Amino acid sequence: MRAVLDTNVLISGLLSPRGSPSQVLRAWLDGRFDLVASPMLLVELRRALAYPKVARRIPHEDAQAFVAVVERAAEVADDPPGPPPVRPDDPGDGYLVALAAARRAILVTGDVGLLRLADRIPVLSPAAFLDLLDRQDG
Repeated sequence: MRAVLDTNVLISGLLSPRGSPSQVLRAWLDGRFDLVASPMLLVELRRALAYPKVARRIPHEDAQAFVAVVERAAEVADDPPGPPPVRPDDPGDGYLVALAAARRAILVTGDVGLLRLADRIPVLSPAAFLDLLDRQDG
């Protein structure tokens, strides 16, 4: 199974070691699914990790190390050209939808606007994705 993790899931997983996003990160590191990333996702991740509110909680060195792990261990695919198959409310999220569709991956996000697309694309919250992984493993 492949998944694209929205940056909000990646960063939440680092900030809160007990929440669903952190469990999703552990599931990836344990090999329970393949993480798909792209150059645009990595740029957004670097930018978001540098926000002062985040940088106060995640030191720069740790943030850079995390991005390096994602770059090295994820399947880094080219950003798909053209518009996404379904347009999200926030045009800035279109690349995530396009990436997930192009790589036949589930989009995992905490973004309510993206979760509203669940009737048209495979998109799940971190908790719902963990449930799916548990059903797959069970």
